[in-house]
Amino acid sequence: MSEPRPKRLAIIASQGTLDWAYPPFLLASTAAAMDMEVGVFFTFYGLTLLNKKIEAKVAPQTNPAMPMKMPVGPEGFQSISWPIPNILANNIPGYETMATSFMKKTFAKKGVASIEELREICVEMGVRLIGCQMTMDVFGFETKDFIDGIELGGAATFLEFAADSDISLFI
Repeated sequence: MSEPRPKRLAIIASQGTLDWAYPPFLLASTAAAMDMEVGVFFTFYGLTLLNKKIEAKVAPQTNPAMPMKMPVGPEGFQSISWPIPNILANNIPGYETMATSFMKKTFAKKGVASIEELREICVEMGVRLIGCQMTMDVFGFETKDFIDGIELGGAATFLEFAADSDISLFI
């Protein structure tokens, strides 16, 4: 009688902004901590999350539901939600950089690990991080651009893993 295999989670990470970088790494590291086998396929803009240096930013203009609270200042000031209309977000120079800085400060203040820390946890826990070879070729990336501990492969590489997965997610 064979031993039952662990549950398996397959994730496709297709976005490279800061807010979209958290879900695949949080879910992958949590699943690995729950003794699941985990594979994450990084394709299109998600492939940038495997770069040695992650330069992910928040793109508030693409998420009008994004709450914007200040991570600095008096407590009352920090509790105000600042809905910024897209017309302003798209026309204020440096707004994306400011929003990214605020999100990073807020996460740090709340004790949330950085993307780099979560990614390292995934590597240490044996999560399969698969970079899309086609995307790599299209965008002109080279193997040296990426962190150690990943594999490169096409859709078939990921689908072989995903075919036997208990949970499949597209992020």
